[in-house]
Amino acid sequence: MQRYFVPSNQWQDQTLTITDDDYHHIVNVMRMKEGQSIICSSNGMSYLCEIVQIHDKEVTCQVLEKLNENQELPITVTLAQGLPKGDKLDFIVQKATELGMKYFAPLQLDRSIVKWDHKKEQKKLERLRKIAKEASEQSHRAVVPTIHKKHTLKELFNNHSFDHCWVASELVAKEDVKHSPSFKEAIQQVKEGEHILLIVGPEGGFSDEEIHFLEELKCRSIRLGPRILRTETAPLYALSAMSFYFEEWRCEV
Repeated sequence: MQRYFVPSNQWQDQTLTITDDDYHHIVNVMRMKEGQSIICSSNGMSYLCEIVQIHDKEVTCQVLEKLNENQELPITVTLAQGLPKGDKLDFIVQKATELGMKYFAPLQLDRSIVKWDHKKEQKKLERLRKIAKEASEQSHRAVVPTIHKKHTLKELFNNHSFDHCWVASELVAKEDVKHSPSFKEAIQQVKEGEHILLIVGPEGGFSDEEIHFLEELKCRSIRLGPRILRTETAPLYALSAMSFYFEEWRCEV
């Protein structure tokens, strides 16, 4: 069944209206008719709805029932990603959304080759928010991840607070596993409801100054296996491990 995120200002009691791209998708792509059902989400809740009227520029729906769904991670994850080259950021946001990321912060780091000016940033953020919305619909989430504006490391910690801060470190991956920080140990210290910040560097990794800054803030470097992962692979490794631990393995222990 098709799913759509509908802004809260388009709901009125048990009635809602769908416009713009979602209207086009319902009417022109799916060619749905009055009387058919869809699922609409807003503010973390999902509802089974019936299409009652199709107008020139909007679709009117009636809520049939509230759905009892729970597709969200029992922890909150913010992914702070050093700006990578090309369209890698699109891929990262799409897959991280499918894996349960709640917040995303693009990071301008010392070794980021890509530089965003204000005009480029606005276009990029608009695109990333659209990708996050579509990925949330595809993966049956009731929440669309928040895409923050571009941050520096200092801005990230000045504007937000976290219970745990992990840094995906290439240097740690090269160390002897017996002496490297354990991802398993780090994840076991997290309680349900806590907020994790995962920081991933760009293709060139972190500068010495950035590593020193993060160490002073007591951020924990974690080892994501013995292999050197690409910048677009590292966050997906970590999110997959968190999903398995909190949603599959620990729920059976």
